[in-house]
Amino acid sequence: MPDDLHEMVAFDDLRERRTWVFDATFLLSPWTCIFGRGCEGVLTGPTPEREQGCCSYGAHFTDGGDEKDVLAAAERLTDDQWQFRRLAARKGGPVKTTREGTAMTRLVDGACIFLNRPGFRGGAGCALHRGALEADERPLDWKPDVCWQLPLRLVDSTDDSGQVVSTLREWKRRDWGEGGADFAWWCTDSPDAFVGHRPVYRALRNEIVALVGEWPYQRFAEHVEARGEWRFLAHPQLRKRRVGDA
Repeated sequence: MPDDLHEMVAFDDLRERRTWVFDATFLLSPWTCIFGRGCEGVLTGPTPEREQGCCSYGAHFTDGGDEKDVLAAAERLTDDQWQFRRLAARKGGPVKTTREGTAMTRLVDGACIFLNRPGFRGGAGCALHRGALEADERPLDWKPDVCWQLPLRLVDSTDDSGQVVSTLREWKRRDWGEGGADFAWWCTDSPDAFVGHRPVYRALRNEIVALVGEWPYQRFAEHVEARGEWRFLAHPQLRKRRVGDA
């Protein structure tokens, strides 16, 4: 069996002339974010003590609307929620424009300006995430798109007939570009992160629906629940862990 064998579920949406492809192996797995609970980060060496997760390089925005939403959310944060709120104000805001002309969140001491560091009175972690939860709102409505989408990735392609193929799968090292190969650790290729108590498609329901819409999500959920989760191929990291335990 190939080391990275995944089982995919595909179906057509005739209303949109689109084929949906779902990575059932990942979406039925118990992957969960372990930020602050053993996550080794995405630097060139393990750095769990920094509690940076995948926030070490800042966030690029998908479009102007994404940037606008984040700036509006940042205005709602307080000093108790955001460690670098006053620093952001002194620098003209939490967003900068790179030499290439793209907008991204500023960096402070080697990580995103929205990342509260260990020792901060409000606790470590994303200030936007905390602000959303304390406002009883969804973090995905406050955070940059790339942040709330991880570790999900939606890839669109078009075949020769004009049919759009939309594939929802796990985010892999290669999706980061050349830098991904330098990570000492990445969560979807480590069994350490596959310790959740719910399958990904349930735990990240809001994020998946935001990416693909309600109709495709429901079709996928109905299929896997009718078939029985145990009938699908286990994630490679779970197979690896079982071999290691044997």
